[in-house]
Amino acid sequence: MTAPSPAQRARADLTGIFNAGLARVRGREAVHEYFAAHPPPPAPVHLVAVGKAASAMAAGALDVLQERVVGGLVITKHGHVDDDLARHPDVRCIESDHPVPGAASLEAGAALLDCLGSWARPGNRFLFLLSGGASSLVEVLAGGLRPDGLERLTRDLLENGLDIARMNTVRRAVSRIKGGRLAPYLNGCPALNLLISDVPGDDPGVVGSGLLTPVRETFSPDDYPAPVAAALQNIRAVPVPEESAFAAIETHIIARLADARQACLRRAGALGYDAANPADFLDGDAGDTALEVCRRLCEGRRGVLILGGETLMQLPENPGRGGRNQHLALSAATAIQGRDDVFLLAAGTDGTDGPTDAAGGLVDGGTVARGEHAGLSAADCLARADSGTFLEAAGDLVITGPTGTNVMDLVIGLKTA
Repeated sequence: MTAPSPAQRARADLTGIFNAGLARVRGREAVHEYFAAHPPPPAPVHLVAVGKAASAMAAGALDVLQERVVGGLVITKHGHVDDDLARHPDVRCIESDHPVPGAASLEAGAALLDCLGSWARPGNRFLFLLSGGASSLVEVLAGGLRPDGLERLTRDLLENGLDIARMNTVRRAVSRIKGGRLAPYLNGCPALNLLISDVPGDDPGVVGSGLLTPVRETFSPDDYPAPVAAALQNIRAVPVPEESAFAAIETHIIARLADARQACLRRAGALGYDAANPADFLDGDAGDTALEVCRRLCEGRRGVLILGGETLMQLPENPGRGGRNQHLALSAATAIQGRDDVFLLAAGTDGTDGPTDAAGGLVDGGTVARGEHAGLSAADCLARADSGTFLEAAGDLVITGPTGTNVMDLVIGLKTA
């Protein structure tokens, strides 16, 4: 058997480091770890899981609680339901819309309220398992916004490159269940609320727009781009409940980006690399971020650089195929073009990047040449937000399938000499 080339080894090592980060924060394992440290009471419980990691988190809870789960509702992204969970006789699974909410999101919201209406009785207990994506996957609209208006509003938020905090402020404003507004539907029943965080600062009120976490805020529609501001003018907002509605809700974050980065750091060390995991949080323009990360790699010493966050990008009219991580990866490829000692992986920990089935990209100094050999232009694909097309032609897409977690994005660089 032919020994792998240095480039093949480097790419395999980067993939292994990324996978180690994923393994640390997968929903099933994170729920196991929580209950190992905090054994659950022997009482029956109703389970509600919402988010991209909902299926994995629910499976973890069922592993531990088994017959104590007397009813369950799982709401997750299309294609993210585990087959065994879908066959569970006591759990209803709903596949919903993401990243843009649609009719399925509203149907999921109605199903959620219907279940709570049946289950929220004196003496009953709840287990909520929430992860990123819930903001889009489930919704009950406040007055003044039509279903088609919700989809248009969300597209306007995404296309204007707003960060997650500002987006979720709007999502809470137009919702009857977010920002803690779901809590009264529990009728005082105790609830354990376990979260996988996909937001900066790990604020429970931002994860999934805070279904069970009160968020008391004021904002002006005029602070948003014109299409967003216009959509918000006639909203009849639902007040956030009083503190008494949250007295029986206990909330814990069980996995976050920092956990994934630490696991990457350990794996890089085990592979023999000097590795750095600086406190930086990546939240700027994806293209600009790529250039800065590449500068640090090229000017730095041999080893691994581990970063994470959630970058932004402004979409052009009629964008192509890709997402922020694919855009970051291709931008990086243009910066390291021709080098044989620098490699970079940028990928979403949820396994999806924008409206694609790829998590991101893994690029090196030959990426641009490989894509151009297929007849594509890196500059043109970047301008049209079509990085996924170029990376596929170069053989540099990262495809994981659903990962069972969502703790934002990992960007991992390697300099071999």
